[in-house]
Amino acid sequence: MIEIGSPFPLFALPADSGKTVACTDLAGKPFVLFFYPKDDTESCTRENQEFSALAGKFKKAGVRVFGVSPDSVKKHGKFRDKYQLKLPLLADADRTLIEALGLWVEKHLYGRAYMGVERTTYLVDADGRLAQVWSKVRVPGHAAEVFAAAKALGVSQSVA
Repeated sequence: MIEIGSPFPLFALPADSGKTVACTDLAGKPFVLFFYPKDDTESCTRENQEFSALAGKFKKAGVRVFGVSPDSVKKHGKFRDKYQLKLPLLADADRTLIEALGLWVEKHLYGRAYMGVERTTYLVDADGRLAQVWSKVRVPGHAAEVFAAAKALGVSQSVA
């Protein structure tokens, strides 16, 4: 787990658009990466819809937002189209960034243990440093909470 104020790990992941998004492309502006387990499941769909509903506000605040899961680019495209999502989805199919962040964890459901992504959101400042992290996220209201923190970060960085 990386510490607040530490540089965010370097990454380059394919997006649902077919383009690659790299952290170097995002330099100079804050960004959000929200990691979720799987496309087209109830909680993951709701989380993507909540972030998507705030897409215009994040854009106006100068904060880029990306959803990340181990699903493929193709699956992300179908998921985006099915729910008319407005934010880019990044595919970490080989779990390189997910594992580097310690998000590939053992989970339990109905007495069964399995490996999966721990729902986590990262807010990274314009200098590429971790500004805030939300672990073991509960979906309802989460996107609004992240937006409030991102907006405050954007304001404080524009004053500095």
